[in-house]
Amino acid sequence: MKIGVLALQGSFLEHQVMLQRLGVDSVQVRLPQQLDALDGLIIPGGESTTIGKLAVDFGLLEPLRQFGKEHAMWGTCAGSIFLSKDAHREQPLLGLMDIQVERNAFGRQVDSFEIDLEIPALKTVSAETPIFHSIFIRAPLIESVGKDVETLVALPNGKIVAARQGHLLATSFHPELTEDARFHRYFLEVVS
Repeated sequence: MKIGVLALQGSFLEHQVMLQRLGVDSVQVRLPQQLDALDGLIIPGGESTTIGKLAVDFGLLEPLRQFGKEHAMWGTCAGSIFLSKDAHREQPLLGLMDIQVERNAFGRQVDSFEIDLEIPALKTVSAETPIFHSIFIRAPLIESVGKDVETLVALPNGKIVAARQGHLLATSFHPELTEDARFHRYFLEVVS
C-alpha cells in the first residue's frame, strides 16, 4: 500500500511520520504525476485557501478531483474544507464530499482546544476504548452532511467534527498531532 500526503502547505510531515510508524510507504505529493500508483491520499491541516491556490498554481486541482472520485482521500482540518462542496466563500475546493463547512468555527488561534471524544468507528481497528484525544486548532465545523454521508463523531453540543462518505473521510481535528495512530489505521482500512 502506498499513501500520498498532499505537501503544498500544512502538517504533511506529521502525517508521514504517523504512516511510517505504521509501516506504510508514503510519498509527498506536489505535482499531478505524483498521484500515479497511489492507493490513497491525505490532505493535511494548514490553511485551506493557501492549499487551494497552490493546487491551482501547480495544476493539481483537476487531477486531485479525478483521483478522489476513485481513491480514498482524508482531509484533516483545512483538508476537510478543501474536500467539501461548500465553505461559504469563494476559494478553490475539490467539491468531492457532500459536506458544508464553516471555517474557523471555534474562533481564532487562542480559542484552540483539546477534548476526548468517543468515536465508535475506531472499534473496527482496535479493541481499545473508542475514546480519542482530539486537537482542534482554528478548526472548521461540519455544518451539514448530505444523505450519503455518515457522521462519525460530534461534540457534546451535537456539532459534527468527523464524517465519512464512502471512500472520503473528513475530520475537523488533527489526529496527526497525537501519538494515537488509530485514526490513521482507520483511514488505511477505508483505503483497502
